[in-house]
Amino acid sequence: MKPLSRRQFLRDLGISASALPFLAGLPSIMGKPAPQRRQRLIVMFSPNGTLPKEFWPEQEGVISDFKTILKPLEAFKQRTLILNGINNKVRGDGDSHMRGMSCLLTCDELLKGNIMGGGGNPAGWASNISIDQEIKNFLQSRAETRTRFGSLEFGVAVPDRADPWTRMSYAGGNQPVAPIDDPHQMLNKLYGRMKDKESLVSILDDVRADLKRVSSRLSARDKALLDQHMTLVRSLEQDLADADKQGKLAHPVPQVDPSIELVNDNTPEISRIQIDLLVNSLANDMARVATLQYMRSVGMAQMRWLGVEEGHHSLSHDPDDKKESYEKLMKINTWFAGEFAYLAKRLSETPEATGEGSMLDNTLLVWTNELGKGNSHTLDNIPYVMVGGGCDFKMGRALKFDKAAHNRLWMSVAHSMGHTGLKTFGKAELCEGGALVLA
Repeated sequence: MKPLSRRQFLRDLGISASALPFLAGLPSIMGKPAPQRRQRLIVMFSPNGTLPKEFWPEQEGVISDFKTILKPLEAFKQRTLILNGINNKVRGDGDSHMRGMSCLLTCDELLKGNIMGGGGNPAGWASNISIDQEIKNFLQSRAETRTRFGSLEFGVAVPDRADPWTRMSYAGGNQPVAPIDDPHQMLNKLYGRMKDKESLVSILDDVRADLKRVSSRLSARDKALLDQHMTLVRSLEQDLADADKQGKLAHPVPQVDPSIELVNDNTPEISRIQIDLLVNSLANDMARVATLQYMRSVGMAQMRWLGVEEGHHSLSHDPDDKKESYEKLMKINTWFAGEFAYLAKRLSETPEATGEGSMLDNTLLVWTNELGKGNSHTLDNIPYVMVGGGCDFKMGRALKFDKAAHNRLWMSVAHSMGHTGLKTFGKAELCEGGALVLA
């Protein structure tokens, strides 16, 4: 018997000729496996705490209405999850801002150090990998989820300094990952090419013998540092090699205003450029994990575009009954919510490459802070707002936990991204009770 062609088979089903080009390529018709879902995580940070009365919903359960600060998220109400009662229980060295920032995603104590915190309490960098990098490493370990960069760290108005107040991502203990807040620098990282490709002979290959000879004379600690440097160089070389293999982009390279300056008053424009770059890079599947950091803990940005001349951190110290400061803080936090909403909007209007829904359907956005409230410096009730469908949590709700350690929250996110082997994260004793149930 002569075999029936797929085209003839479709015609016999009564499918019109005009529909054939569209149906013939469907995985179920062609007998091919459906494209794998691209799960993504984006963590957005803004500093100096929130205003609880203007942030938390009045009741648990289905979200009926947003308070003032979260009003910009109105269009995503059914896709939002608000978590109250999540505490950063990490103690040890450093002040609340330092631990709030550098323990936010690492969930473990700061190392000993000589960086002087408030109240004369010194500390060093975080002692653990951050959850974004932990998930990145997990995804990069599997061929089906591996991407060119694995993760991307975006910044907006992050000051040119390095200390525990300015870093939330860590590749490991004592290994802070700096965000890139210059759109031109980020554009070059994402889409730049080296002019002399022939010169891409491994730097390490040229100096291997020298490094080996020096390594034998180093202490164990210095050897570990040298290994880190070698790993970073290899990683850079791999990035460049992968860039050449990338081929045609699904989404064209975005345009960045060449005249934009990295100055305080340009922050709104830079924020939107960075968000657009972020969405574009994920749409081109350059990474599945990203962070977006606004300013820094103890940040003193002057948000003149909102009519606010005072520094953000100074305002956050004022008492709640100082009406003028309170209203300005409300404007500031509402602006951050608006940027978070813009990120959600851009993802929602970008079709998923697999052809199923939008990018927001497969992306979990998390907006958080290093403090629960600025003028009390509390690490309790850290604000967490989630938007999207990347982790299949049950959305459209406001939940209240009983002083749950934030270690358990990040375990939930990791598990939902497939990293189910993660039994504890950060300080093990703070993981008692396991991952929070959010499904």
